[in-house]
Amino acid sequence: MLMCAAAVVAVAQEKADILVSYDVRARNWANDSVRSSRMSLLANQREAKYFNDLSLWSDSLSSTPEGEKQLKQIIMAACMTEMPGGGITMDMRKGPVKKIHTYVFTSMPDGKLTYYSKFGDSEGYYDEPLDEMQWEIGDSTTVILGYECQSATTDYHGRRWTAWFTTDIPLPFGPWKFRGLPGLILKAEADSAFVFEATGIERSDRQITPMYSPEKYQKMQRKKALADEEYYINNREAIIQAKFGSKVEFNHNAADRPKYNAAKYSLEPDYKDN
Repeated sequence: MLMCAAAVVAVAQEKADILVSYDVRARNWANDSVRSSRMSLLANQREAKYFNDLSLWSDSLSSTPEGEKQLKQIIMAACMTEMPGGGITMDMRKGPVKKIHTYVFTSMPDGKLTYYSKFGDSEGYYDEPLDEMQWEIGDSTTVILGYECQSATTDYHGRRWTAWFTTDIPLPFGPWKFRGLPGLILKAEADSAFVFEATGIERSDRQITPMYSPEKYQKMQRKKALADEEYYINNREAIIQAKFGSKVEFNHNAADRPKYNAAKYSLEPDYKDN
């Protein structure tokens, strides 16, 4: 039994071959500006894990009672400022506060992808089969980070994507959910509004660790999860007031805030088709 348990742990925490950094650009629904974030990909021939480094660090600490206490102390020390008169102000923008909830685990042997995130005010996950993403390889080429890349296109969950992959790194993965090409995907874009682009590649033997605190996440259906997220965005104030009481005040007028438009802002707008 001990040998079997050790084997399971070994499979669950395979070592990566590479670490890829990506710049992700997308439109921000709140003010229609372009929002940029940094994401990472750990991958080998069998598995890949896509994540945000600050979120991974935060979740690894908060997965134990001692670590969660330490994380709160770090955030408090960074965000708290003592005023000359003896008062205290808190500015959460100064601290290492988790803002990105997305994790994507892709397993070629299992033939599936598992997506973890926060949908509205609920943390959840869902699975999807890898064969949902089918590619048509094109003739165009470009060079990214010194690697010769070839184009490919796919229609996936409501958007048409163009990707650029390199067979010099024969791993069938890429940023976000992209997978299934005969080489690492270094760039993917749709409608010029959504862009994933590699900014660095290095060899790595880091462990591809499983999800921290998976018990916190409830299983969901993809389209239902995305619909719940839209509903929360458009009704956030009312939901928070119902949860915590009508005395909650906001520093903005919800009526003046634009409605979330999936066709414009969602990576996967097909959930609106139903």
